[in-house]
Amino acid sequence: MVAKVSPFSLKNIQLFIALRIFFNSRFYYPVFTILFLDFGLTLEQFAILNAVWAATIVLAEVPSGALADIIGRRQLLIMTSVFMMLEMALISFVPLGNVAVIFWVFLLNRVLSGLAEAMASGADEALAYDTLVEAGIEEKWPHVLEVQMRYKAIAAFLTMTIGALIYDPDMVNRVFLLLGSSVLVVQEQSMRFPIYLTLILSLCSLVCSLLMRDPLQSEKETERRSFSLASIGAAGQKTLTAGKWIVKSPFALAVILFGMTYDHILRMVVTMTSEYFRQIDLPDASFGIIGATMSLLGIFIPRLARYMAAHYSPVQIAFFLALNSLFTLWALQLFVPYWGLLPMMLVYSGMIFTSFFSSHYLNQQTSSDQRATVLSFKGLAFNLAYGMIGVLFASWVYALKTKNHNEHPEWSEALVSGQSFQEGMAYFLPYTFFILLLILFFSAWLLRSTTIHKQVG
Repeated sequence: MVAKVSPFSLKNIQLFIALRIFFNSRFYYPVFTILFLDFGLTLEQFAILNAVWAATIVLAEVPSGALADIIGRRQLLIMTSVFMMLEMALISFVPLGNVAVIFWVFLLNRVLSGLAEAMASGADEALAYDTLVEAGIEEKWPHVLEVQMRYKAIAAFLTMTIGALIYDPDMVNRVFLLLGSSVLVVQEQSMRFPIYLTLILSLCSLVCSLLMRDPLQSEKETERRSFSLASIGAAGQKTLTAGKWIVKSPFALAVILFGMTYDHILRMVVTMTSEYFRQIDLPDASFGIIGATMSLLGIFIPRLARYMAAHYSPVQIAFFLALNSLFTLWALQLFVPYWGLLPMMLVYSGMIFTSFFSSHYLNQQTSSDQRATVLSFKGLAFNLAYGMIGVLFASWVYALKTKNHNEHPEWSEALVSGQSFQEGMAYFLPYTFFILLLILFFSAWLLRSTTIHKQVG
């Protein structure tokens, strides 16, 4: 009997983990909003830019996945890394002073960033999973996911901590003083430091993608694949084929629907983390440290997820995630000072669980020739749902603000905003319960003639 190789001895798997780290570790994440403002943009422009970013991802998500299945995942990952380099270079060197120019540069940055996110979604996973298939060890995918998530969590902790520190000119000047240097930097200089470091990571990402190879195909087939009008047409056909397959595959469709439900609700909560922390009386200075610490959950949760995937059926896991989400949303709406941090840990844990299980089951069910396309459909569903709940929550809070202004004209603007936010958060629990009931009954009907969702492993 021939011993099977370790997945981590495979070059593609090593590069996949490194690529995930370099592409997703952004030093500017803890200062993301204030970074835009310090460049001279307004909050309204910031909102417009993020809307453009989200729209770009939605429009490019599925076509890019289909293109990866046509021209090769490696080629698309190279394009992804190039786009990341360009998006970071733009804001690394844009001159200050002319707000109009800065806005258009940031607009191009958001488009390139959205394209990079969409192209990376599905293509890297598909390449890594097919590498395991080629080696005959695809059952090791949960282990690869666990290790990848663990290293990405450690990298996120380090980059978020460093990014927040080097953004502050006072902190940078203290370090220079300790090192015996008389160099002094100001905000206009230090605010670019996290961007410069992320630009370096983009170069590392490019190196990783260049060193990868497309598995399950010959070198000649790889050489024949190229970006052309014909490949774009083939990508459109591939999109339709994968979409039909998802509709006709009850289990895959159920996985996407359940994953979409948990992801878009929990991600919306994470988006409002800083406001929630303020409402539970945590000081603003602690937000960066807490965010970095939360990322460390990615070290422990994936191992638990891998154990659950091996010992429990998909339907049992779906109910576990449902109970976790409902309990978490109930606890969040209590807004318990300081201790309200604990349910936020469950939010982050729930997102990691959702990412792990949706990737595990979809890769397990999908054939190699359309894997990236199917994974892109998952990304599209997740992002569309997230966008919709964002609009819905904004409408809730606006209506509640109007009501509270009318009923309590003596309240300050901060009090009205805080109260409206807390009342708005209370809607998440019944919303989630209703959506889960719909998905549960629909999935039960979809899976009525199969037992795959009851099988362990």
